[in-house]
Amino acid sequence: MEMTHQLIPFLKRLRMSGILDTLDVRNRQAIESQWTYVEFLARLLEDEVERREQKQLALRIRRAAINTTKTLEGFDFNFNPGLNRQQVLDLATCSYIGQKQNVLICGPTGVGKSHLAQALTHEACRRGYAALFINTYRMLRHINGGRADDTWEKRLQGYLKPDLLVLDDFGLKALHPPAPEDLYDVINGRYEKGSIILTSNRAPDEWPELFGNPLLASAGLDRLNHSAHIVVVTGASFRVQSPTSHGKEPVHSLSKEVDIEARP
Repeated sequence: MEMTHQLIPFLKRLRMSGILDTLDVRNRQAIESQWTYVEFLARLLEDEVERREQKQLALRIRRAAINTTKTLEGFDFNFNPGLNRQQVLDLATCSYIGQKQNVLICGPTGVGKSHLAQALTHEACRRGYAALFINTYRMLRHINGGRADDTWEKRLQGYLKPDLLVLDDFGLKALHPPAPEDLYDVINGRYEKGSIILTSNRAPDEWPELFGNPLLASAGLDRLNHSAHIVVVTGASFRVQSPTSHGKEPVHSLSKEVDIEARP
């Protein structure tokens, strides 16, 4: 105990005080298993590295603004078997982020698009990438607000900086000027520099009309779709339950997808 007390100021100075959490346990193991000094030190350093990695992961997840329960482990692939599971697992490797490619997730309301997008965001965080998940409308509203206090450029840069930007519910609400221009600036600014995951309950052939400007739509969507991975989710809604009037239990239940507003 006295030796441990003597170590505290040194460990704090080296910013390694986390070693104290496992020091006593490792010390007993070293005595019982007759570890060498090098083996003992190696185990302590392994604990410290693991602690720091977990701390950094928690920070990336918090900054990504995702629901921590929306993971691939918690995604029910069997509910809508039409979903290409292998494609999703391939995307979970995050190779598309390294290649600066986009992922477009399309399908009707309630089939799990937001859950899937957040799960892929979680995988990106696990692999050390900086990510941000946000509702598309809220992002555009936030960027537009910068025109009032001369922070427009700073706010835009906040959405260009992450390795992965996830735009949820694209097309759910109408885009009124200057939203289409701001959306184009985000897409153009990230083109071949960072990845975008976009979810939408509108078919891709409906997207051009959302911009209200054919030239802007063509330029933006051309960049968004370039080398993009298209994930189509069809089938039943996770939120729909079987009629209780028939005395049946709900077919499936899943916590309602949430929109998390983030501020870069």
